[in-house]
Amino acid sequence: MTDMNQSGQSAGIDLIRMQVMWNRLLAVVEEQAQALLRTAFSTIVRECGDLSAGVFDLEGRMLAQAVTGTPGHVNSMAESVRHFIDRFPIETMREGDHYITNDPWRGTGHLNDFVVTTPAFHEGRIVGLFSCTSHLIDIGGIGFGPDGHDVFAEGLSIPFLKLCDRGEMNETLMAMIRANTRLPVETEGDVYSLVGCNDIGARRLSEMMAEFELDSLDALGSHICDVSRRAVLAEVAKLPQGVYRNAMTIDGLDAPIDLVAALTVTKDGINVDFDGTSPVVRKGINVPLAYTRAYTAFGLACAIAPGIPNNAGSLSVFAIEAPEGSILNAPRGAAVSSRHIVGQMLPDVVFGCLAELLPARIPAEGTSCLWNVTLRGRAKGNDLGRYGFAVTITTNGGTGARPDKAGLSATAFPSGVKGSPVEIMEAAAPIVFWRRELRDGSGGAGRHRGGDGQVIEIENRDGEAMDLLAAFDRIDFPPRGRAGGGDGAAGTVRLSDGTRLKGKGTQTIPSGQRLLLETPGGGGFGAA
Repeated sequence: MTDMNQSGQSAGIDLIRMQVMWNRLLAVVEEQAQALLRTAFSTIVRECGDLSAGVFDLEGRMLAQAVTGTPGHVNSMAESVRHFIDRFPIETMREGDHYITNDPWRGTGHLNDFVVTTPAFHEGRIVGLFSCTSHLIDIGGIGFGPDGHDVFAEGLSIPFLKLCDRGEMNETLMAMIRANTRLPVETEGDVYSLVGCNDIGARRLSEMMAEFELDSLDALGSHICDVSRRAVLAEVAKLPQGVYRNAMTIDGLDAPIDLVAALTVTKDGINVDFDGTSPVVRKGINVPLAYTRAYTAFGLACAIAPGIPNNAGSLSVFAIEAPEGSILNAPRGAAVSSRHIVGQMLPDVVFGCLAELLPARIPAEGTSCLWNVTLRGRAKGNDLGRYGFAVTITTNGGTGARPDKAGLSATAFPSGVKGSPVEIMEAAAPIVFWRRELRDGSGGAGRHRGGDGQVIEIENRDGEAMDLLAAFDRIDFPPRGRAGGGDGAAGTVRLSDGTRLKGKGTQTIPSGQRLLLETPGGGGFGAA
């Protein structure tokens, strides 16, 4: 065998070895995520998968993310790890340390999401970082809804802090967390679940490195990022260069909101600029830029490079910006609790820009934003005014029809979270579901119909009044059809006596009344 053949064979073996290790790394972070899923106390995490998990190198580059999780968490967490490193330099980290924040601007967009980052060690040396996020049902303040006038009203704010020092929990911080929630047991349990899942990831990484005789992740990390970046750039190169625009109007708060995007394709990547988008509003549907970038990048990846793993390399091809002071780049201090209402619309906005370029891939508009039903009520017979329960029920509407098939009914896109099981929610709070069924015919007409929404009917079974922290959209401006397809049906929120409720803001469901929701249908595709 010639030296050239031997060299080629060796290079091929090296590539195969890299791919095997890459796949193993993906398995490690998926086990990390499953540990969080199985130990979380919050039903929205345990039952619905509202979480993220990933592994990072010592530069803060995300090398792999778990399939289990949501794009808003994953892609904003990808930015947050560098902030942890800035606050706690790598050389100061020790085994058993864990760090925490819920900073909306340097975390995942609102206070209800706790991010925990943990150094991973192998044979006594730090080799990487694990990070994870989960949504906690209640962290104090006015509750999980859009009523706050600033972030300070929305709950407990945790700056970048050391949660655990060489295995010793920060009991002062834990006492502060317990004291600032209506659900102290559940909230404390969720913090421990975040710590535990990172520990699982760190142990499995060390086992993997021992198996493959690795001293560091440097070579593997560079391979992952370089290969992923080149793969996405190859897909971008297939698109005609130029500027492509789209605009979407959604319900907003006191007035409609315009989401305006200009997407520029160049040989070096894709830039999305949201100049022209409406300004921030006075209550909590504003979006920090990290969350804007997270869902915009997800929409781009879905349309352009759906088969390429999500990591620092693939994400580096996309540049996303929004004017400071716009609703997609809310200044620090703005109310952001329900940022998902606007942020989860962004993949559809991006799809509208790409419809001309990729007509065989781009669907009609869908419901997009989750229709989360957050309910809060007092315990029966409690005269002290303390809340007896606080729950968030995850629901969704229909997705838009696709160019070659119908949309999906009652499916959460782009968030990907599952609907809350009725039996679990009825066990977690004194509520009863009288109906939860598909809303037949709510998908837009067309050559391919949009997915149907749902009809949901809920009552407090104790006969007491309860609060609805409404955070809904697509009531005034339903999902639009594409290529001649019809619009999906608009959502509705009302009481059983016919009284219409607002789509946003805390409102009371009186004793003896039921809450009736009709979630939107997705838009149709093509003329019928």
